[in-house]
Amino acid sequence: MEEGQRTHVMRTAIDHQRALQQHTGYCQMLRDAGANVCVLDVNRDQPDCVFIEDTAIVLDEVAVLASMCAESRRAEPAGIEPELRKHREVVRISAPATIEGSDVLRVGRTLLVGLSSRTSPAGVKALEAIVQRHGYRVVPVRVRDCLHLKTACTALPDECLLVNPAWLQTQALIGFEMIAVPATEPWGANVALVGLSVFVATAYWQTAEMIRGRGFNVRTVDLSEFAKAEGGVTCLSILLDTA
Repeated sequence: MEEGQRTHVMRTAIDHQRALQQHTGYCQMLRDAGANVCVLDVNRDQPDCVFIEDTAIVLDEVAVLASMCAESRRAEPAGIEPELRKHREVVRISAPATIEGSDVLRVGRTLLVGLSSRTSPAGVKALEAIVQRHGYRVVPVRVRDCLHLKTACTALPDECLLVNPAWLQTQALIGFEMIAVPATEPWGANVALVGLSVFVATAYWQTAEMIRGRGFNVRTVDLSEFAKAEGGVTCLSILLDTA
């Protein structure tokens, strides 16, 4: 993990043993919320492999293998393809178009897609060509000063968007209800959902309280070692409905 990509954070030492403990706690949190957890080790020699969300966009109808921007990560999607094929038809987006799963947020039948340092306009168009036949609308959203769209914007169970408005172009989100995270917790907009449970990193307690105030069940998990590598709650899993 210490050799992985960094864009907006300084490179600092990662406590491997603590990271293992935190990852175990993350998996248990998913199980406690009712998810079945499959842990893969196929990409374990890749420094960013724990951030598995980037490797694919998984919808109810199809799984889209990402086209990774960083050369050091380009082997990762092929590693998870066999597991995805157990659950979905799999299609690919190929270079020179680039797109990463953490730049794609599904809200109902809309896909908000971040135009970031990792996802190109060509990647957005390639995804749109795949998902249009399944009835999805694609909305590009310009991202700034952060790695991916989901660093700055995720959705709550009622489809309200949790955003850090300093890190994305909110004009693209007109029509959605939005609530801003506290300015003191700029990384707090990254939350994950299993059913009606909302997962929030322990560090962002003000954000957690704000979400509880909307009536949702909030579960917190310490991910401090992953935050050192620009990772958040969504980054460590691909969540899909297997019903």
